[in-house]
Amino acid sequence: MKKGDIILVPFPFTNLKGFKKRPAVILYKDNIDIVVTFITTKLKWSEQTDVLLEPDEDNRLKKTSLIRTNKLATLEIELIIGKIGELKTRTLDELDYKLKKVFGLK
Repeated sequence: MKKGDIILVPFPFTNLKGFKKRPAVILYKDNIDIVVTFITTKLKWSEQTDVLLEPDEDNRLKKTSLIRTNKLATLEIELIIGKIGELKTRTLDELDYKLKKVFGLK
């Protein structure tokens, strides 16, 4: 597993009172943990810092989706349920750019 891989994980609700299995993109991985940002099909939630994903052979998503760059979590690697697909290089570049905007980095 590496940065840009789309995986299925139990993603915590923002109130930490539960989890939902959902696709997420790996942003960082070490030997113990991963940092991920979640993917949703709820396009009405779109914000300027989200990344639009159309289904393709690489990402293997079934529906048009959004990478929600402001919805991040650190999870243990063991929580990964499986790999779905991966982002194309240009989509990963766009994700990096949008993450910099979210965190106010240059």
